[in-house]
Amino acid sequence: MFGERVLSIISVGNLGKTYRHMNRYRQIVTILLKYGFDNIVDILKIDRYLEKGLEIIAGKRVVKFEKLTPQERVRLIFEELGPTFIKFGQILSTRPDLIPLHFVRELEKLQDNVPEFDIQEAIPTICAQFRLKTPSADDSLSDKRDIVTSGSDHYGCYTFKNIDNIPFERIEPKPFASASIGQVHRATLKNGEQVAVKIQRPGIKNLIKVDIEILRHLASLIERHMEDISFFRPVKIVEEFAGTLEKELDYTLEASNIQRVAKQFMFDSAIYIPRVYPEFTTSSILTMEYIKGIKISDLQALDSRGYDRKILTEKGADFILTQVLEYGFFHGDLHPGNIFVLPDNVICPVDFGIMGYVDQYSREVFIDIIASVVMQNTAQVSRLLLELTDYDEEPDMRALEKDIAGFTGIYFSDTSLREINIGKMIQDIVQIAMNHRLKLFPETFLMLKAFAAVEGVAKSVDPDFDMIKHAAPFIRRAKAARFSPSRLTDDVSRVSAESIKLLQNIPKESLAIIRQLRKGQLTIGFDFSRLEKILSVHQQAGSRISLSIVIASLIIGGAMLLSFKVPPLLFGISLMGLAGLVCAGVVGFMLIVSSLK
Repeated sequence: MFGERVLSIISVGNLGKTYRHMNRYRQIVTILLKYGFDNIVDILKIDRYLEKGLEIIAGKRVVKFEKLTPQERVRLIFEELGPTFIKFGQILSTRPDLIPLHFVRELEKLQDNVPEFDIQEAIPTICAQFRLKTPSADDSLSDKRDIVTSGSDHYGCYTFKNIDNIPFERIEPKPFASASIGQVHRATLKNGEQVAVKIQRPGIKNLIKVDIEILRHLASLIERHMEDISFFRPVKIVEEFAGTLEKELDYTLEASNIQRVAKQFMFDSAIYIPRVYPEFTTSSILTMEYIKGIKISDLQALDSRGYDRKILTEKGADFILTQVLEYGFFHGDLHPGNIFVLPDNVICPVDFGIMGYVDQYSREVFIDIIASVVMQNTAQVSRLLLELTDYDEEPDMRALEKDIAGFTGIYFSDTSLREINIGKMIQDIVQIAMNHRLKLFPETFLMLKAFAAVEGVAKSVDPDFDMIKHAAPFIRRAKAARFSPSRLTDDVSRVSAESIKLLQNIPKESLAIIRQLRKGQLTIGFDFSRLEKILSVHQQAGSRISLSIVIASLIIGGAMLLSFKVPPLLFGISLMGLAGLVCAGVVGFMLIVSSLK
């Protein structure tokens, strides 16, 4: 598997010994110093792993960025460190369960400002993916059939000579879309069809491998030296990031996502999903239909071509509502650059690398939360919110209901539904959850972000669009679907099957218990974790009783020594008796203070 070969995380002790790690480490530390994170370098003691690396960096310190917030500086660091860190930040922006919300908001601004690569650099990738020999500088253009040559046609394209293995006749050298992991070129198949070819950035896998290893090392140092940040489990964050990035590096998974969404909207003429060519797609090359459309953000072009903005916003909202509430499988990155408009007001989403999945139960809970918020049923909202979050200990429900009551009062008292900003409302819900140490599941947050993103696009196209009003019929249908005959039949069938399985297992499990009883092998385990507090209280009470007895003994003994004037004496007073009373007074005072605390 690619994840085992490329994203394998090496042990800390083996890190930093190769030149590639040393060189990349120097780049990272230089940028950390540039943005004023000298304290991080010192706390993590990175100089021990860089050996003489910091001597080179020492002369490169620049003025600190005091006017920027820590989260702004982190975003700038990610942008400057390149593809892996940009993707890392983008993924972290969907994980409020792992990082603070103010960092989530800032990392959402990350853009793929990565320079384009020359198509010639991708030739080895194309040859390797289609099992061809990589051309070298010594190859003769006239003798070798597997050589990519520079075409002389008016497109200025790169044309492939008569090579059966490669499906492309020509590829335009200038990409029309570029991102951190790959870029997209217009190409022509040998049958004349126009396609878009997404090609992975050359060397990206090796760069990611090094960066993941370094991130894993830095995360382990953070957990060891920075207790206030170790609470967020940075090693776990890096490991989850490695798994997510592994999926994004496999373009066959994106092709599968496109095909799955195409089946969802197969009979919907308002939505068009680009065709994918699985026979010409590999883990590093994705071939799909070339879309000649207008980006939905180009309002001037839409108006000049006579498109209806209201219809476009309604269809775009229908797309995400249908995906989330009906299928539970939805596009997780619907920003304006990923939505095209085709003739007849048809919506065409692209870039299906980031997809979300929400199970049926979570969708139903989400719908119930929306209904309860509108009805201002704070108790119901609080209970349902616990169903969509993870927590170490149950929160104070009274305080949670109080915060939710304030939230619903702000949004649904005197405000028109059309004026409600769903994006801001979602941020407030997430903030309330985090204030009560409730961690939203990643899929749930991605779903909320998808709604907020679509509303933002819709408002830019049609400022009068009312997302909540438009979603009402979808919510009603989703609630009614729970009581449809087919749904009830499925539920009854599922419960019946589980009940039959339970009844079948009861005799077998009962016999196993009886056999263990006969052999005297039955053991019963108890979980005493909840009794720790009780045991601690009892131990403290026992200690105080013991101290009270000691104090009483000291008082009685001291009084007796004083009354009998046991020597040694000072002014006729027994020193031993006086010492016993003083000791009893000190210990008694300490016991009173301890009890008050």
